[in-house]
Amino acid sequence: MADRSAHAPPAPASLPDGLPPPRRYAAIAALCFGTALVIIDGGVANVALPTIARDLHVESSSVVAIVTVYQLMLVMLMLPFAGLGERIGLKRMYQVGQIIFTIATLLCFFAKSLPFLLVVRAAQAIGAAGALAVASALIRHTYPASQLGRGLGINSVIVSSSAAAAPTIGGLVLAIAPWPWVFASAIPFAVASLLFGRALPDPKPRDRHFDVQGAVMCAAMFGLIIGGAESGVHGDSPVVSAAIVALGALVGVVYVRRERRSTNPILPIDLLSRPVIALSTLGGFTAFTASMTLLLSTPFRLTHEYGFSAAAVGAAIAPWPLTNMIVAPLTGWLSDRIPAGLLGGIGMAISIVALLLIAFMPADPSYFDIAWRMALCGSGFGTFLPPNARLIIGSAPRTRVAAAGGLVSTVRLVGQTTGATLVAALLAIGVGSGSTPPLVAAGLALMAGLCSLARLRPSIRNPDPGEASAAQPAASVR
Repeated sequence: MADRSAHAPPAPASLPDGLPPPRRYAAIAALCFGTALVIIDGGVANVALPTIARDLHVESSSVVAIVTVYQLMLVMLMLPFAGLGERIGLKRMYQVGQIIFTIATLLCFFAKSLPFLLVVRAAQAIGAAGALAVASALIRHTYPASQLGRGLGINSVIVSSSAAAAPTIGGLVLAIAPWPWVFASAIPFAVASLLFGRALPDPKPRDRHFDVQGAVMCAAMFGLIIGGAESGVHGDSPVVSAAIVALGALVGVVYVRRERRSTNPILPIDLLSRPVIALSTLGGFTAFTASMTLLLSTPFRLTHEYGFSAAAVGAAIAPWPLTNMIVAPLTGWLSDRIPAGLLGGIGMAISIVALLLIAFMPADPSYFDIAWRMALCGSGFGTFLPPNARLIIGSAPRTRVAAAGGLVSTVRLVGQTTGATLVAALLAIGVGSGSTPPLVAAGLALMAGLCSLARLRPSIRNPDPGEASAAQPAASVR
């Protein structure tokens, strides 16, 4: 929030500026393996769904719940677990989450029915939420303030590369082993992360009461709203679905009013009251929604409109994550030197151009016609997202870094879930496999870009002196 040349006051001696080498590198390895663990196992199940439906003798529509239960539990638990991590310790929360995840994964071998498998997936999501909720906070304590953007850029590479690798890993495992081994494919990452985890930073926990009632209300708010919306899109009773969403909204209104009076809110109202964090959160949400809208709708368009095979569809989309793997660490490094608002505006401008080019592709596009457009679009989102995350994490006080990290992860999950729901709705009304989804994504990217550019205003970037003093951020904020 300070201007480009200004830096936050140095952290007190009790809060060192990152870990010293070589411990820092071991901690980075632990975080990379831990992130890959939950991302791969969260996406690898998609490939196995037809096989699971056949072996468990259930309908294809029912087996999709394996994915939706996992996503919904993550969204519901991310912020409560971030608050719990502040209370019991970030390192302990991270490693307990990984242990729960690993045990639940092993239980997949005993799944002989869909209900039991859904319980196991819910347990996996509990463990994944525990680890992901505090991962960004641990990154902030691992890297020096001057390298925070670089650290978040590396984390973005791990997320995107793991998500891209998950379908390939799942397909290879299914070719040689039964489907329970698909879930077990991520266990080596858990073992490696736990071994390196001794080097993770272990900041002193906050000696404050954990608000159990607030955690339950937070989970209920997200669960009812997102679950109701998913129910409506997938053909259940519109009246019942609308009632579920309305109940979630009512819980949300009561909950937000309650959190405003809390000195340690689970829903980070105190952070969202800062314009720079509020704009970054809104921009991140619209960007994740836009990217998921395009990525989920493109296979339908390439298959139905252009007659691509499944293998050709995968190859055409692959340049997106591959480009992101190159661009994300670069823009993370640049965000330590250039205002995030400027980088985000440039990134979204690139994405908007790419999305319009995708919407108006030639009538008979070649692989190259699609691939370079996807690469351009991936580079735009890769330019926007790491600096956006850095600004949220770097703008939070040290005592609220776990809440800020939980906010970043929640925004990503809610944005991706919203994008998936939006694509399902567009498909239901018959416009989901044409040019409409990329045009909708372009509109969302425009909103994200405007939010990013708005952060360049001095009144937003420069807080009142009293606010800056109270925040005591660990990193200079751009």
